[in-house]
Amino acid sequence: MDKRESREDYLEAILQLYNEGHSPKSIDVANKLGFSKPSVSIAVKKLKQDKLITVEKDGSLMLTKEGHKIAENTLEKHEFLTAFFIKIGVDPISAEDQACKIEHGIDEDTFQKLKKFICK
Repeated sequence: MDKRESREDYLEAILQLYNEGHSPKSIDVANKLGFSKPSVSIAVKKLKQDKLITVEKDGSLMLTKEGHKIAENTLEKHEFLTAFFIKIGVDPISAEDQACKIEHGIDEDTFQKLKKFICK
């Protein structure tokens, strides 16, 4: 997993937790992604340095405008690709796994054209 892919996964997880009604903390991200707390702490520090998140006094992770943009884009690709794969007969677990791999490699222009083609 490259740095960009890892960054996108962390931001996506934070957004998903937020969308589920949580005020996500590092431990929540660790549990969601199945990573160790020390690994998540290192990633959180880097995301904070890159100004993609802020950490509130209570430890809650908040996406910055740029972090939110990246997270939303990644989540949209993930959800769209997962739904598409399921629709064409891929089992849900495999569809989820494949979508996660592709969401990081597909550029925005190609993704938009794919969406337009599929949604005709």
